[in-house]
Amino acid sequence: MNLAASPEQRQFAEAVRDLLAASDLPAVNRDWAAGDPAPGLAVWRRLADLGVTALAIPPRWGGLEADPVDLVIACEELGYHPLPGPVAESIAAVPTLLSALGLTERLPELAAGEVIGTLGAPPQLPYAADAQVAGLVLLADGDELRLGVPERDWPSVDETRRMFALRAGPVLATGPEVTRARARALDFGALAGAAQLLGAGRALLDTSVRYAGQRVQFGRAIGEFQAVKHKLADVAIGLEFARPLLYAAAVALGSEAATAGRDTSAAKVACADAAQRAARAALQVHGAIGYAVEGGVARQLTKIRALIPGWGTPSAHRGRVMAALTEGLVS
Repeated sequence: MNLAASPEQRQFAEAVRDLLAASDLPAVNRDWAAGDPAPGLAVWRRLADLGVTALAIPPRWGGLEADPVDLVIACEELGYHPLPGPVAESIAAVPTLLSALGLTERLPELAAGEVIGTLGAPPQLPYAADAQVAGLVLLADGDELRLGVPERDWPSVDETRRMFALRAGPVLATGPEVTRARARALDFGALAGAAQLLGAGRALLDTSVRYAGQRVQFGRAIGEFQAVKHKLADVAIGLEFARPLLYAAAVALGSEAATAGRDTSAAKVACADAAQRAARAALQVHGAIGYAVEGGVARQLTKIRALIPGWGTPSAHRGRVMAALTEGLVS
């Protein structure tokens, strides 16, 4: 199993990175949080031109049907350069769900970036993220898939994110095939969310390293102190240890391996833990300035806080890994 990106995948990552770096995402996020999604939607359309919104969609419907590793690569960059909107839902989970059920009518619009999709799937996803900008809202509950009708919404700890309760609309599909497709879609959403967490943690590490080289205390840059060096080194190790688990989960999902669910949960736990460690270190290195929204650190902190429980809580994913590892053991 090759868990390293190919030259083509590295080139794809660089293209996504360059686009996002040139998009003034701090301003885009501020506008989105203030109720103006237009600049953010423009970035979504530019990403569609690169094929990001088409990664999980079959070619006959305008998609690329790319390897899940490509999805991980894109979503890691979307976590490093945080894009507002339902990233994991629209790019990963919704296309997977619709494709698995043969509900292909909306896939060309999703692939072209003309429509953004979002999803509610209780209990893992009790609310749908950012339904105010979604042209396609789905509710997958048990063995039924319905159109979702947004009702009340709640603010998230991430000010760019709104969470909507959904009322059940018209039925799109029923039966055990919905249950299977729902499970696979949730795994793809968890994989994308884990990749976003890895990217966000990496961004906070880079920001902390730069700040530690500039901030002077007692006549020395704080990055010269062993306590700071060791803390940042621990963050770097955690992020690098999480990456192979993330890529292994992508490979398992792509091959529909029997271990795909377990591997996805393990990746989600590892990436969440690594991102949380990066967030704690960033706050300790930056001190009070880390809480200032203008500095950019606070926005990544709140995004990590919102992403960690998404697509299943850490305790639920740990329980899934434990169940898979102990299955068949006799006490």
